[in-house]
Amino acid sequence: MPVKKKRLQSRLDLVVSLAAGMAVGGLGYAQTRLNRADLALLPAALRALGPEVGVASWYGEPYHGRKTANGELYDMHLLTAAHRTMALPSYVRVTNLDNSKSVVVRVNDRGPFIDGRVLDLSLGAAEQLGMVRQGLATVRIEATEPPP
Repeated sequence: MPVKKKRLQSRLDLVVSLAAGMAVGGLGYAQTRLNRADLALLPAALRALGPEVGVASWYGEPYHGRKTANGELYDMHLLTAAHRTMALPSYVRVTNLDNSKSVVVRVNDRGPFIDGRVLDLSLGAAEQLGMVRQGLATVRIEATEPPP
């Protein structure tokens, strides 16, 4: 039994290090393949890194119907987001720190491509967070499980 526990801990360490690498720019991510068991640990590993805080923006009409980075068609009315380094797909809870509104979104695209921003949200997510008019909001991003 102790051997199995040690193996699990070493896999968790691997996933945490990969998640940390993705959070700081994808270090080592492209060169390492995870099996299903490791992928199951990824949300917990991302949560272990703690929340990310920064400025989010939203994107809509010009991209509606185009392919996202993971090959899906972008629907600006769904609760989705774009992040530079998170695994695709991932689920994150996004909280608007200006009004405390929160929503769970599915990360299925890459971006934002403007310096100083940490997340691009779909129009649907931006509406839930009450940030459409302003265009930008300071948010906290926390990895979470997919909604039921």
